[in-house]
Amino acid sequence: MHSSGFLKVLAIIAVISLLFDWYVHSGLKTLTADWQSNLWRSIVLWGYLIISIGVTVLFLLGFGAFSTANGMRPFHEWMLSLFLTFFITKLVFIIILSLGDLGRFFVGIFNKITGSGSVSGQSAFPGRRKFISEIAVLVAAVPFTSFFYAMFKGKYDYKLHKTTLYFEDLPEAFDGFTITQLSDIHSGSFDNTEAMQRGIDLAKAQKSDLFVFTGDLVNNAASEIEPYIDRFGQIKAPYGQFSILGNHDYGDYIVWNSEQEKAANLDKLKQHHKALGYRLLLDENVTIEKGGQTISLIGIQNWGRGFIQVGDLNKAMQDVPKDAFKILLSHDPTHWEEQVRYNPTTIHLTLSGHTHGAQFGVEIPGFRWSPVKYRYLDWAGLANEKNRYLYVNRGFGFLAFSGRLGIWPEVTVIELKKKIA
Repeated sequence: MHSSGFLKVLAIIAVISLLFDWYVHSGLKTLTADWQSNLWRSIVLWGYLIISIGVTVLFLLGFGAFSTANGMRPFHEWMLSLFLTFFITKLVFIIILSLGDLGRFFVGIFNKITGSGSVSGQSAFPGRRKFISEIAVLVAAVPFTSFFYAMFKGKYDYKLHKTTLYFEDLPEAFDGFTITQLSDIHSGSFDNTEAMQRGIDLAKAQKSDLFVFTGDLVNNAASEIEPYIDRFGQIKAPYGQFSILGNHDYGDYIVWNSEQEKAANLDKLKQHHKALGYRLLLDENVTIEKGGQTISLIGIQNWGRGFIQVGDLNKAMQDVPKDAFKILLSHDPTHWEEQVRYNPTTIHLTLSGHTHGAQFGVEIPGFRWSPVKYRYLDWAGLANEKNRYLYVNRGFGFLAFSGRLGIWPEVTVIELKKKIA
């Protein structure tokens, strides 16, 4: 579906990218100006232009095709990812180069005013120094290599996150009870099945008591999970496997021929949950029993600030005893912010996903940052409001950008412990 607005955006992006190429090329000319080999100089200068402009053309063609396709495919994600890699690399190069050019400009202005620093017949503005271009290349190499790592390795670099939570009112039989959580599989994006299997094996190896999946099984279409049903179906737990829907599972981000076709896709996806061995919770709850004691597992359809809001928490909690220990599966963490953390009924633990941690950021001891923090109050890991906990899984898969950098794909294990008063 080509729209004039979409084509205008692509045209603007193309022009900006070409302007970037012109400026970067000028910096590379400075870098190679004193090279003795004209052949190597030509290879660098023309090679850069051919590769960089070629990536832009492929991006434009890929997203021209995406505008008529039934959702984003791995090809579209790769074209977007390559374009972003080159675009950001060029931007970093330009920032460094422009700082040097700005310095040259002020020196030139000073020379003009004072009449110094210039020789008869020569400009008062000094020429660009080679070492500025060298610094620009070195600094720009950091995002360039990092993004390629993110695309080839990072998106399948699964990390295990273990968290132990203590509750005074946890039934004693559930002291030490473990839950493995996956979220945001986004099966339509996978491009390396064997690498993806490593994440499944990591989840299986935890041998948790309960397994839960917190939404976004697919990008758009139910068929996306079909090649992987046998693989994700390998994950079993003694107390069952449970799941919910995420915003992408409803098929809202592609055009359907009819509402009936869209509804049939959702019905098909629900059947796929069953084939996976997952009990799909649609605004409902189940009782988990152990040693003669129980906890309530509640699953809500998607409810998110700025996203689809079909989940009904009150319906999902029908017949749940007020004093029951409650675990809620809710895809979008804004649901916890808006409806759960201050709810009159205590929900002890909410498990979410959705944010992916933007698939980009920094997480080191004592410091954590991702651009997604400007959109979500709670975007990864644990949050606590008066002993009402939220855990946000960073996601198993990836979407749009075919990579992960700093925010790695996650397998979560949560252990429940009885707190001694």
